[in-house]
Amino acid sequence: MARRAPRRTETVTGFDDAKVCPCGLGQPYGECCGPAHRGHAPATAVGLMRSRYTAFTLDDAAYVLRSWHPDTRPADVEPDAGLRWTRLDVLDTTGGGLFDAEGVVEFRAHYRDAGRPGVMHERSRFVRHDGQWVYWGPVLTDEALANI
Repeated sequence: MARRAPRRTETVTGFDDAKVCPCGLGQPYGECCGPAHRGHAPATAVGLMRSRYTAFTLDDAAYVLRSWHPDTRPADVEPDAGLRWTRLDVLDTTGGGLFDAEGVVEFRAHYRDAGRPGVMHERSRFVRHDGQWVYWGPVLTDEALANI
């Protein structure tokens, strides 16, 4: 009887489908954000937010750009070799459901930059474009405007 080759579980990102997804839901990557990275659009704005965070953790710049609205998307996204994303906390969502055209997701993304901890706090706007959720950009608050 011939031996079967071990089942390959790595995705196009090189991340193992069986490992816990970095987005924080506790599900295997292959059942969580992996399908989004392979072209299956998330059904909600928060799902897109989580898949984008995971793409940042995996240095998947192609997905980050694909999931960004063409009117606000930069020409390129350069991964920072010294930065490592460590945890995502989704704090609040408004809209962004199956029948919505827009949504806002507030989150904190924790990271280590050259070994030092940091936190990125953002309220992100998501819109539907060609029937799929895409990232529009940050929602500028009075606090954010004061720091510009």
